[in-house]
Amino acid sequence: MTDPFYLKVWGARGSMPMATAQTAVFGGNTMCMELRCGDRVLLFDAGSGLPVAGRTMLDDGHRDIDLFFTHCHYDHIVGLPFFRPFFDSERTIRIWSGLADGTPTRTMLTDFMRRPFFPVGPEVFTAQIETHDFRPGDTLPLAPGLSIQTALLSHPGGATGYRVTYGARVIALVFDTDHTPGTLDPVALELMAGADLCLYDATFTDAEFPSHSGFGHSTWQQGLRLAQAAGAARIGFVHHATFRSDADLLVMEAEAQAEFPGAFFARDFQIVDV
Repeated sequence: MTDPFYLKVWGARGSMPMATAQTAVFGGNTMCMELRCGDRVLLFDAGSGLPVAGRTMLDDGHRDIDLFFTHCHYDHIVGLPFFRPFFDSERTIRIWSGLADGTPTRTMLTDFMRRPFFPVGPEVFTAQIETHDFRPGDTLPLAPGLSIQTALLSHPGGATGYRVTYGARVIALVFDTDHTPGTLDPVALELMAGADLCLYDATFTDAEFPSHSGFGHSTWQQGLRLAQAAGAARIGFVHHATFRSDADLLVMEAEAQAEFPGAFFARDFQIVDV
């Protein structure tokens, strides 16, 4: 029997949470993804979806969690202080980041959780917290058969892309990245090459992109071009714009699936087996 390897979406919105009647289908939580790799629990980013994930993990029997950051813009870290497993003394939580400016992971954590921005610091956590720094481009060998390749993405201040390999299966996480029209980013192509599943930044459309070039975000059409060139099997689009309603995303999803049947726009609480 093949070990489980699946993605669960806890938040796929960009920039800020948007909990409205018009976002009920795709959800309004900001970026947080969970990967289950056999008995390992990996989380990517700590947006407003992280506290929801944390509540489900209180009684699931997993005592160790690895939390990886793509970068530390607010929409990717806002849920950090409210992650319930941090307050469980029997847990070990490893926090990983490769921030482009060299800021250590522990410094990022303590700078975010301090007055006047937050009333208490991370010293209130009772779990065993380990912080691990890396450089984008490093490969992280987590366990036999489980490794993570990292790369620097095109985003203001930098962001990290991840390629998670578990046995013979691959998930690529390419959040918060810009692109140059008419070219295919070699970094994204390398991360996505032959992947079973890719997640890609689709904040804008090709029609909107000329007025948003340099914002650090891409389009679903560019994601399709990359997925097709990389030979990826499926692609899920994330970092939905704050102004994007369920009706908008459903139209965009239908257009994407007409070109690439393995395409979808990510929804909060969605599970995708790999």
